Amino acid sequence: MEEKRKAGRLKDVNEITITVIPGGKNLPTEKTIYNYSKDISLSGTQIQSNVFLPIDTTVKMDINLKNLQQMITAMGKVKWINVIREHEAYDAGVEFINIIPREAIRKLAGYISLKQKLVLNTA
Repeated sequence: MEEKRKAGRLKDVNEITITVIPGGKNLPTEKTIYNYSKDISLSGTQIQSNVFLPIDTTVKMDINLKNLQQMITAMGKVKWINVIREHEAYDAGVEFINIIPREAIRKLAGYISLKQKLVLNTA
């Protein structure tokens, strides 16, 4: 299978707050959703949610990078969705379209690099 990702993923669980941006069809009634990311890269994240987010839904995500004890905010678009348990659990791939502030990209890159080095050193 051909790899389509723009950047390598770091398996890392972080708390995430998702705010759905109005404008699409079949949007969830919840405006704010509290869940977590399962992995992260400079181009996006995989999230697990108890709310179905249709493909192309635009979301604002506040991601709490637990090891940095820091929050970054990113705008993203849902690219894929998998049903884990109907009406209970979903995995979704979200591509970042903007990370705010711009310095957060540097922080995220440093975070991913540090975590990857730690994993390599413990292997």
